[in-house]
This record gives sequence, structure tokens and C-alpha cells, in this order.
Amino acid sequence: MRSETVKKYRPYPGIDLPDRSWPNNTISKAPIWCSVDLRDGNQALVQPMNLQQKLELFQLLVDVGFKEIEIGFPSASEVEFAFARRLIDDGLIPGDVTIQVLTPARESLIHKSFEAVKGARRVVMHLYNSTSTLQRRAVFKMSRNEITALGVEGARIIKEEAEKCPETEFRFEYSPESFTGTELDFALSICEAVMDVWQPTALKPVIINLPSTVEMATPNVYADQIEWFCRHMKNREAAIVSLHAHNDRGCAVAATELALMAGGDRVEGTLFGNGERTGNVDIITLALNMFTQGVDPELNLHDMNRLIAVSEQVTDIPVHVRHPYAGELVYTAFSGSHQDAINKGMDLCEREGQGKWEVPYLPIDPRDVGRTYESIIRINSQSGKGGVAYVMDREFGLKMPKSMHPEFGSIVQKVTDSVGRELQLSEIWAAFEKEYLLGKAPFFLNSFDVVKRHIDNDEQASSAEIEAVVLVNGEKRTIRGGGNGPLDAFCAALKSEIAEDFLLSSYHEHALTESSSSRAVAYIQVTQPDGTKKWGVGMDTDIIVASIKAVLSALNRFV
Repeated sequence: MRSETVKKYRPYPGIDLPDRSWPNNTISKAPIWCSVDLRDGNQALVQPMNLQQKLELFQLLVDVGFKEIEIGFPSASEVEFAFARRLIDDGLIPGDVTIQVLTPARESLIHKSFEAVKGARRVVMHLYNSTSTLQRRAVFKMSRNEITALGVEGARIIKEEAEKCPETEFRFEYSPESFTGTELDFALSICEAVMDVWQPTALKPVIINLPSTVEMATPNVYADQIEWFCRHMKNREAAIVSLHAHNDRGCAVAATELALMAGGDRVEGTLFGNGERTGNVDIITLALNMFTQGVDPELNLHDMNRLIAVSEQVTDIPVHVRHPYAGELVYTAFSGSHQDAINKGMDLCEREGQGKWEVPYLPIDPRDVGRTYESIIRINSQSGKGGVAYVMDREFGLKMPKSMHPEFGSIVQKVTDSVGRELQLSEIWAAFEKEYLLGKAPFFLNSFDVVKRHIDNDEQASSAEIEAVVLVNGEKRTIRGGGNGPLDAFCAALKSEIAEDFLLSSYHEHALTESSSSRAVAYIQVTQPDGTKKWGVGMDTDIIVASIKAVLSALNRFV
């Protein structure tokens, strides 16, 4: 940056809190969650949600498990007002859910807000007015006393209006807007002045929401502010301290986590961090961060695909592919070393079966949020042999021997280099099939029979005689031979009558499914007299035939 532009900015002042205690704390339980998707998130949209979209999102928030949902700003527009009435008049609010509405500290708008929620069972009436040093000076041109009087008057009107509606259980919330841009002593004094009007108790506390309306400093500063506020406020037991972080510096999640450690009780945020400017705190990330630490977030996030689908549909904002926990690629590894580590970690986790999730590069089990293992490893030019082997195992049931991984990995590498993009599963299978299964020249098995077989308890005495028809460049050749088993007999006959000398240097086999009628797959490595080695693969319902096909597969690959 140019030096003259840097001079335009100054550091945020620190908080005098030398005995801060929050760094020694940990998050051990979920906060009270309040979704503000339908208000703060809606204000962020180029095209705000229509009534039907709001209803769909509200139902999703209920299904996720939010017990407090800010449904809008009913005094701001008719759509917001109509949505509140629709929820109430049609009985769409579950009995255990409290709706919340936002209102400025203006009498006419407060009255409009009460009209919007008339008849609701439980409502949080959320009052705010701006308190920041900059806005007092640049926007409102009002003193501290004038700003305080505005908030106190709003609180008085709210209290009077609530007393006229005994059928509704009202709770009150106050936000000194731009708390992080307000002097701490003034933020405290105006909140306490509002509390003096509402007269909360420990049994009926108010919500004091302390928003980082504009994120202005590092997360530790927000935590210091919250701890200072909690220490100094009177009647702390009569207040629920609520956090409402924005993401202007990209640190909203971290700031909220530290502020919870500093004494916060409640979090207002949105799914996937949707909100004005750079967004609100992302509740999905925040909740699943707790989940990774063994803390129940008390939200139902097991169907991530539905969360993404509804959110994208109603907001027209795509979830980023690298979004923590939800992005399309966050459970995906392209790097070969990462793929190998994930593959080995999953195998170890499954073998040990101790119920603890410990897999490299994957902080949570994708299944816990409705994802599948099949999508974890994807193949591009950065992928290695371990990742390719993982895909072949998980997607196609082929457990290639470890010493075969480099060979097939290099084959796939050539394909990715040629196409210059990520490979689809079908393309990976096509590469395998072309290389190992479809070759018919020079050798192709036309028929095979075990003419005679003798099995003795002494393995050395076992023997077999075979007869086979092999197509050699399309010409039928009948071969006969004997050995200590059908495969050995076939190889002896092949070397005697058709092929040059070779050695079977490695052999592996397994069933493709667990049923007795399933196909078997054989992997055989053939070594030529000059020491060169190649793998062959064969599949058949008969393991002996699969093995013979594997031998011919390897021999064909030498040509």
C-alpha cells in the first residue's frame, strides 16, 4: 500500500484490562442461539425475500432448532409486517419458539411493531439506537445525554405498550448500535439507563445485545470489551449478554468465540454468515466448531445439503466451495499426500472402532453433516497414488494391492495431465478398464477347463491338468498343461506353447461383494526375464478364471 494511504488509518485503542480472565476459559456449552437471517440477512439481499421465501426459511430455522428467531423489521416495510401477521394469524410459530422483532427508538415505529406482533404467544421486542462516537458526531449531531434520552424514551414506550397486551409474554432487548465504536463507559451507562426503565430481575432478565456492528479490531479486543462490560454492569444477574458480531475484518467467528469465553450468554447470527457488507457471524461454522470439541451445539445440522439448498434458493447467494463444514470442496482432497493420509486415517479409524473421530485433514466425520465418504477424495493433476486407490476402493470396491498403487496412479496422472481438469468417477473407471480389463491382444481367453485335479492333504502333492483355448491376435490356439494347481498349469502351458518366459511375482484376490454369487477380482504382477514388471487384473465369477484373465491382462500390457 502507498504510504500516504496508510496514514489515513489509526489503530483501534486497546482496553485497559490487565487482569482479563477470558483467555483461561473454554466454551463448554452452547449459547442461547438467535437467528437473524430473516432480518439482518434479508437486509443484505439485492432482492429481499418475498413472503413465500420467508416462510420457507422460517420453517428451516425451526427445523434446525432455533428457539429464538428474529423474524424481521415490521415497521420498515409492508412485506415485513405482512410476514409477521402471517406467522401469527396462521399459527405457524411452534409453541417452544419465541419470535423477535427489531424496532428503532421512535414512537411511531414502536407502535407499528406492536401491531405486527399482536396476538403472538411470546415475543422479544428488540429496541436499538445508535450510540457510536462517530455517528453521534457525524450523523445525529447529538450529545451523550440526548442519545441516552432517546433510548430511555423508547424503552418507556415499549414497556407501556407491552402492559396493554397481557395475552403476550414479552421480553425486552436493547442494542447500543455500534457497541464496538462506542466508549465503554457510555455503552454501559445507556444500557443501565434502559434497564432502569424495564426493571429486570434474575427470573425475568432483559437481553443486552452488544453488537460489533462494524468489526473494528482484533477478536481479543471484542472479548476484552465484553469482559469489561460484564464486570462493571450492575444487576448482571438480571441480564442476558448477547453477542452480535459482523465480519468486516473476517474474524466474526473468532471474535464471538472469544466473547463467549469472556462472559457472553447468547449469540445472534445467520446461516452461512449471510448479512450486510461482509456478513454476520456464521452460526453454522460457530456451532460446528463447538461440535469438533465435543460440545453439543444443540442445533440440528445433520442435513447440510438441505441447509445449503434452502439458503441458496431464498437468498440467491451461493455457499462458497471452501466454506467451513458446508462448502462443496471442504471434504475433498486433491493433494496426493493429503489423500493418502485421509485414506489411511479412515482405515485406522474403522479398524480400531473406538468411537473417536481421528482422521488427518478432516476435523469432523462428513457423515455427521449428511455428507458421504465418496465425495472426500477427488482426482486431478495434484492427486497421488493413495487418492486414486481410495477412489477405486470406495467407489468401485477394488482393493488394489499397495504395490500396484504407483502404477495405476501414474496412469491416472497422464489422463489428468492430458485433459487439464478434475476427473469424473466415470473417467477414472474408464482409465482402469481400458488399461487392465479390455485388452484383447495379443492374448484373449476363449475357454478354459480343468481336465483333472488331484488334491492331497500334503499341498506338495496337489496337481491339476488344464485345457484352454486362447486367441492369439484373433487366432485360436489350444493349449494343455499341468502344474500344482489350475493357475500354475495354465501358466506352464502358456509358456510352453505360446508366450515367452515370465514369472508370477505377486498375487492378490478378493470378492467384489459379499454374496456367494459375486464376482471375484484377481491382481497379478508378472515379471519378465529382464526384470520389468506389470500388473494385470481379471474379473470373473470363478476366481481361477479371474486369475487367468489377470495373467493375460499383464502380458498384454507388455506389448
